[in-house]
Amino acid sequence: MATTTDPTSTGAAGGAHLRNAGLFGGTLPRWVPPALLVVLAGAVAGVLLAAGAFNAPLLAVLTTVAYAVAITVASAIVENRRRATDRLVTAVVYTCFALAMVPLVSLLWTVLVNGLQRLDGYFLSVSMNGVTPSMDAGGVYHAIVGTISITGFAALISIPIGLMTAIYLVEYGRGRLKQAITFFVDVMTGIPSIVAGLFVVALWMLLFGPGNTNGAAGAISLSVLMIPVVVRSCEEMLRLVPNELREASYALGVPKWLTIVKVVLPTAIAGITTGVMLALARVIGETAPLILTAGSSAVAINWNLFDGQMMSLPVFIYSQVRMGGAINYERAWAAALTLILVVMLLFLLARLVSRFFAPKLGR
Repeated sequence: MATTTDPTSTGAAGGAHLRNAGLFGGTLPRWVPPALLVVLAGAVAGVLLAAGAFNAPLLAVLTTVAYAVAITVASAIVENRRRATDRLVTAVVYTCFALAMVPLVSLLWTVLVNGLQRLDGYFLSVSMNGVTPSMDAGGVYHAIVGTISITGFAALISIPIGLMTAIYLVEYGRGRLKQAITFFVDVMTGIPSIVAGLFVVALWMLLFGPGNTNGAAGAISLSVLMIPVVVRSCEEMLRLVPNELREASYALGVPKWLTIVKVVLPTAIAGITTGVMLALARVIGETAPLILTAGSSAVAINWNLFDGQMMSLPVFIYSQVRMGGAINYERAWAAALTLILVVMLLFLLARLVSRFFAPKLGR
């Protein structure tokens, strides 16, 4: 007569054996980590208040250290060593994330609080033409026009050159020419902005003579800084496109240039757009090259990149801070907030463009 074994009892015995072996242990309830953090924060705050040394940064540091030690010990006792190590690393990761967010949030909050004092419709719609530094009037419209015009012209120069260079490096480049281009792109990535401005000033003096500062010169100086960033970011995005897509296109008889246009670029368009926006964000706040090339004394609205000096938001902020005074500082903070808003709008526009041109994956 055959003997049968109850699978339920076997499974329970196996589970008990595994637990006794230490591979699986108890589990801390979900409410324990946040409750432990709150309790430790209260305890540390009480100790600091009693010692008369209470301040927010010290409270955050001591609470973080105490929480990391406490959650690790509790996990080691209730769970097991592997889970305790996991919780310790998780606490360290969250701590590093919080530390990275502190300066960003502090910066945005400071600019927001100080910039909202003067930022309004009037400030955004008038220029500084006819306004003296001591007058409680004037706005930043001419600087917005200059920033958009100069940055737009720089993007018009940089994006085609950078994208074509990246396509060459990924799809066509071979041998020493590719190595030389990669080397010079890496070198250009680390060029200080003031050097780019001086280069364009020297070039402009050779071509048009001294004293010819205008928005076009500023755009060219920004393009010198922008091109290597576009090349590097687009190159990495193009390399992420699977070779299987290219090979499938070639198997259908599609030529290489059309494969790049119809398959490779649409697949990488989201990453390329992000890279271009990073390059724009890299140059839109540059001050030194624009002071040298586009000028720093323009107060009127100028839409012509090739005629006369052109103000930009970074240079406007610098000039207002340099003059000093409460009114000028208010204008500088409001202009800084305006610059952040312009960058945010550009990023939103880029996201919409990438979503519109990205390949549709739905069937």
